[in-house]
Amino acid sequence: MATRSRIGYQLKDGSIISVYCHWDGYPQFNGVKLKEHFNTRDAVSELIDGGDISALYTNVGWNNETLPTSGPLYYSERGDRDIEPKLSNSHDEFVKLTDDCTGEYAYLFVNGTWTCYDVSESKYISLYEEVSV
Repeated sequence: MATRSRIGYQLKDGSIISVYCHWDGYPQFNGVKLKEHFNTRDAVSELIDGGDISALYTNVGWNNETLPTSGPLYYSERGDRDIEPKLSNSHDEFVKLTDDCTGEYAYLFVNGTWTCYDVSESKYISLYEEVSV
């Protein structure tokens, strides 16, 4: 069973651009990988620009082939459509968008830091605690 999530970053006007991520959305995996590999505005922007994601960090491709490097597995790589990043005008819209895709966690990059919102519990989770577990 998948742990779905949304991953986004906040724009200067407070709006949020984000993508859906199907697998491993829990903080102990996606939270860790976001902090380790997508920790600059440029890296986050590039991640989001690719559109919706099947797996945030994997070395297995669509045909179960081993890829030369680990990274995101985008739905666009298998030809899917309607996978472009979505714009939310507020944090509430971002959380609703996460909930609408049965996402359990909403990751947001703001001012150089990742936050994680647990949608079902309606509360923020400290990624620093989750990473050290």
